[in-house]
Amino acid sequence: MKRFHVHLHVTDLHQSIAFYSKLFAAEPARIEGDYAKWMLEDPRLNFAISTRGAAPGVDHLGFQVDEAAELADLKDRAKAADLALLDEGQTTCCYARSDKHWITDPQGVPWEHFQTLGNVPVFGKPAPAKAAAAACCAPAAVPASTSCCGPAKACC
Repeated sequence: MKRFHVHLHVTDLHQSIAFYSKLFAAEPARIEGDYAKWMLEDPRLNFAISTRGAAPGVDHLGFQVDEAAELADLKDRAKAADLALLDEGQTTCCYARSDKHWITDPQGVPWEHFQTLGNVPVFGKPAPAKAAAAACCAPAAVPASTSCCGPAKACC
């Protein structure tokens, strides 16, 4: 079953955790020094916030899946829609190990399709030296150089 995913950049993590905990009537499922995530069932939503990013606001949207077949189906849909696809495969991002790919909608909004495979103790894998200054959370455009959670955004 798919779960809608939203990732926001925030300026004050503690204030935002308090606000969203009240809004969702639930505490985060995970809290780190720069990150928090709620895994809600009603509505079925993976809502994440982090202090990593250039400006507050929506970083990216997406779908989290439970099964590899669902991820393959999302990839097939993206290809059928003639959307440029950045396939990261297995990667580390947002304190999780996952299999993922990215697409960008016609307005330039990045969409992440992923299956979480496990938790990790770091936000993301280290960026390659040449891409480190311009990479992390979501792609600004697909395809581009990659690292962490997607290419071409300054945040790590």
